[in-house]
Amino acid sequence: MLHTSVPKKSRRRATLSLFLVASMSFANPALGQSNNAGSSAAAPTTATPIQHVIVLIGENRTFDHVFATYVPRSADSISNLRSKGIINADGTPGPHFSKAGQFQAIAPYNSKYFISLAPNQKVPYQTLPSPSLNFAPTKPPFPPGTPTSLLAAVEPSLDLDDLRLLTTGAATQFNQTFVQPDPDTRVQNFNNLPGGPFPLRGARLPYDSYTGDTTHRLFEMWQQSDCSMNNATRQNPSGCLSDLYPFVITTYTDQLDSVFDNPPAIDDNGGSNSMAFYNVELGDVPVLKRLADQYTMSDNFHQSFMGGTGANHVMLGSGDAIFWSDGNGNPTTPPSHIANPDPLPGTDNVYTVDLLFDGNFAECGNPTQPGIKPIRDYLKTLPYAPNPKCVPGHFYMINNDSPGFLPDGTVDTAGIAKGGSIPPINVRTIGDALNEKGISWAYYGGAYNAAIKLQHDPDSTDPTVLVGAAYCNICNFESYTNSIMGNPAQRTTHIKDATDFFAAIDNDTLPSVSYVKPDGLLDGHPASSKLDLFESMVENIVDHLTAKPDLMADTALFITFDEGGGYYDSGYIQPLDFFGDGPRIPLIIVSPFTTGGHINHSYADHVSILKFIERNWNLKPLTSRSRDNFPNPVAERSNPYVPLNNPALDDLFDMFQFPK
Repeated sequence: MLHTSVPKKSRRRATLSLFLVASMSFANPALGQSNNAGSSAAAPTTATPIQHVIVLIGENRTFDHVFATYVPRSADSISNLRSKGIINADGTPGPHFSKAGQFQAIAPYNSKYFISLAPNQKVPYQTLPSPSLNFAPTKPPFPPGTPTSLLAAVEPSLDLDDLRLLTTGAATQFNQTFVQPDPDTRVQNFNNLPGGPFPLRGARLPYDSYTGDTTHRLFEMWQQSDCSMNNATRQNPSGCLSDLYPFVITTYTDQLDSVFDNPPAIDDNGGSNSMAFYNVELGDVPVLKRLADQYTMSDNFHQSFMGGTGANHVMLGSGDAIFWSDGNGNPTTPPSHIANPDPLPGTDNVYTVDLLFDGNFAECGNPTQPGIKPIRDYLKTLPYAPNPKCVPGHFYMINNDSPGFLPDGTVDTAGIAKGGSIPPINVRTIGDALNEKGISWAYYGGAYNAAIKLQHDPDSTDPTVLVGAAYCNICNFESYTNSIMGNPAQRTTHIKDATDFFAAIDNDTLPSVSYVKPDGLLDGHPASSKLDLFESMVENIVDHLTAKPDLMADTALFITFDEGGGYYDSGYIQPLDFFGDGPRIPLIIVSPFTTGGHINHSYADHVSILKFIERNWNLKPLTSRSRDNFPNPVAERSNPYVPLNNPALDDLFDMFQFPK
């Protein structure tokens, strides 16, 4: 995840370069651990028996992508591709396959950016574009035979039995050039896929495989969602059809050769990758399936932001979007990276400023700016007319821009000058709210200590330092803020490494609230990671917790993802403002108070976790405009997925069974 050296079409576009350890001596320097978790002397009063909340965030998977075929072990119903008859149990097209059918526009499309097409402007895909490798590695991060001692030193978040997964699963039969999209021939029927969801399976594609990424950015995702009140029904009152996924991804950059004499080699956006799904009933995703069977899962939990990693993590920590400023909270204009999704002259859908993946800011308070009016006009047509939350003169971060603070807390002045890093912000986060109440908390980032070392020794050849490139700086929502990351005492107290998290569990010093982010090798992100690596870290955390029965008795582990990664999902989308919501993503809560394999249907998103923390510890909403001000949903029993009191977000208390 080398944010400064690869295009930002998603969180990262290339496999982490740790394979170079094959040519190094297999030294095994010890990794230091800290047990300074910042625990408080006395536990604050809580509204429930929960004294410890842990939020574990994986990467880039929608609910249907992971749980398309899942059948609850309880008597609860579920909304997924199988239950809707879109697919059969074996993943083949079901009797209602057309409900998830994908369309392509009839050229010419539009001379301006659009977010919806009328029925006479599109035709269904008879055969999808082939799925592509899209940066799935042809070599694993470490070669087979790498000593376990080295793997353990580099990735201490894994149990010893799972370290071998760092040496397996690469697409070794391919030799990608990144100039032309390489079809992923491992996918069964890769060149003859029907026009909807398809299984991510094949004789040469076991579950333990790196697979291709797909683009996921705000303007692209609004366009893919195909939202119009002309499509609205009682079950889907927002009218979002989500039927333009492969079309948008294969058109918004695929005509580059008509614009450039020598087009950039970046036009592989995944083909039909967005329509792929795993089959948990055939053995895929076994750890998350087992936890869903035992605890409680939501089938109506959403990414907060249409788009990628950075903005969704900021929403997770602040309940709001952030904007370009002078570093002191005063809005200013970015020097570059201002999005323009209107098509280039001579093209049908090639965005003017996003084809190089640099359209990271939008003045959405100004409807005359490119791409703004279609979204805002649509929001006005909704019965509840949600506030766009766009202040004029503010350029909001809509796609991944690096935070103003580097891992060691210094300001990234060079990145800010180029527009590739956003100046430090004064947005109020959950960290500020917890500090004011004296409630202990920490953000634990995988490879954070290594990232600091690598920042100061960029020429290091030590693999335990090189793994610092996998630290996700844009995932740490506090890395954007002056009050935490810009304050040395706050940074030292609250920003930690994942090794500190495991030490805090083992040493009984776990803070009240913990955010845990795996590094880029383990977070489950397509192409740069695998879902089984994320599952391995999940299992290791659960094992550490269950080894501490007293701690487990008052802990809730929230397992979720930052966003859907551009994958299709069939669930209802509730527009809350200009920035989202987006598609559903998985959420499983592991706690003694969530047993039974239940499925919760209340509408929620990342900010619902904020609401849970605030209600449990008696905190107020972060600001007057943050989404944690929204009420809990009220819904009809016959249609529990759609709030009647839009906009509304659940506080997740109804996922628990607390004693009365």
